Amino acid sequence: MTITAQDILNARILIVDDQQTNVLLLEEMLQSAGYTNVSSTMDPRTVTGLHRRHAYDLIMLDLQMPGMDGFQVMEALKANAIHDYIPVLVVTAQPGHKLRALQTGAKDFVSKPFDMVEVKTRIHNLIEVRLLHQRLADHNEALEQEVLERTADLRESEARYRALTELATDWYWEQDSEGRFTKVSGPVLEMLGMRVESLLDGPDAPQDDGWNVAERVALQARITARTPFLDVLLQHAEADGSVRRYRVSGTPMFDANCSFTGYRGFGVEILS
Repeated sequence: MTITAQDILNARILIVDDQQTNVLLLEEMLQSAGYTNVSSTMDPRTVTGLHRRHAYDLIMLDLQMPGMDGFQVMEALKANAIHDYIPVLVVTAQPGHKLRALQTGAKDFVSKPFDMVEVKTRIHNLIEVRLLHQRLADHNEALEQEVLERTADLRESEARYRALTELATDWYWEQDSEGRFTKVSGPVLEMLGMRVESLLDGPDAPQDDGWNVAERVALQARITARTPFLDVLLQHAEADGSVRRYRVSGTPMFDANCSFTGYRGFGVEILS
């Protein structure tokens, strides 16, 4: 995020003064210092529109002007600001106006009659700060866009994962942090012939629903401990005396603050 000397000399500068002699003096001073992009206006009413179109890196603004003084110009700039940084350097012959100018939004000031060394130094410093501020804003905007794009990619990837899981397994499931099922997909109800909630209920659930009690209690212990599990065996006794066997896998889910939000996983029937 380094600002070079040429970056500063290429900065967009607007001079606003109703006195042509002041405008010419400042233009000559800036051009002799190497600044390459200097423009001016003697009509303060045009400043807001000009800044909206050209996004100046520095506005040298005289305070004492007829029709619309420098304070009114700064208020108009703030009301129409695209960015929160208004790069105004106030030019004034009235020492009492300096504090009010800073309170109104000016970033710095120079006094008339001009001390050219001081003016050049303040201009250089303000432009450097302005360019650094803009680089930081652009960097933050790029980061925000990258986050949005990565979030979209993550959601798309998760959707593909779920779709593939649903195709490759007999059912896909999600639970919230309280153990309640929030999503179940696949032919699980028809396949098991029972409520899916009974699959992962805790040890207090009815024990006559056909599931192997020891296997289910062991699985519930893993979920309570919030550990992932892979291909855990669950067996279910059917009414005709046969036993159906299933492999269940799951992983805990956490939000951006690392808070536990639940589990998700899938299951398949073991066909022998």
